[in-house]
Amino acid sequence: MKLNEAATARRVDCSVKMLTAFTLALVLAVPVAHAQAPAADAKPADAKPADTRPDTGIDQTIFLTNATQQNDVNDIQTGLRNMLIGRSRIYAVASQNAITIHGSPEDIERARKLIAELDRPRKIYRITYTITETDNGNRTGTQTIALVAATGDKTTFKQGSKVPIATGSYDSDNSKANTQFQYLDVGLNIEFTVEGRVDGLSLNSKVAQSSLAEEKSGLGPQDPVVRQIVLEGTSALTLGKPLILGSLDIPGTTRKQEIAVVSELVK
Repeated sequence: MKLNEAATARRVDCSVKMLTAFTLALVLAVPVAHAQAPAADAKPADAKPADTRPDTGIDQTIFLTNATQQNDVNDIQTGLRNMLIGRSRIYAVASQNAITIHGSPEDIERARKLIAELDRPRKIYRITYTITETDNGNRTGTQTIALVAATGDKTTFKQGSKVPIATGSYDSDNSKANTQFQYLDVGLNIEFTVEGRVDGLSLNSKVAQSSLAEEKSGLGPQDPVVRQIVLEGTSALTLGKPLILGSLDIPGTTRKQEIAVVSELVK
């Protein structure tokens, strides 16, 4: 009887030890399994939560009053995009001279203030060129050209003649030869652009004076020799104060031309 009780006690003790060992192994294996096989929907530690806030922005189209060129509209659009950094979206509609904005009411109000500061009328100036011609120190004539231009716009003035220049000839089916001509502008040509400065104006000017010489080039019976004088540069102008751009000697003669310019504010 005692032998059966001892055997039973040994079997119970062995079963308890086996159960304890199995439980310990199971507890140790669970963290390792989690470390080796993360959940499919687990997010990285540095992942930022998605912005799930509702879009409460409104749409607004602001029409420009003074921006009449593509570059003006693009400049205003670029300025708004640099200033309104955030959730605002800004689009330029060049065909309508307008800016469309999607953003908060505060962004729309700020955009209105910025556009009011940027969409200003360009100033209009009168630029007067005076060309004085002398011969052996004696004044022989004066020519005055007054042109009105807005800041940033290129203004061109031409006075003279179009001279035909033969550029080639060809025969068509053994018939009479046909001659091709190219027309050359001969005379006075003025191009300039004015830009506003704090203390006056910046004038980018080109004055070209051309004429036909009496001698021929020798390349063909109708090929003329064209004499040309070009004065080009950038100058700083003070309103109402004349500035001499340069003095030119006319080749082959004793004549000289002096070119002066003066600026006035129109509006």
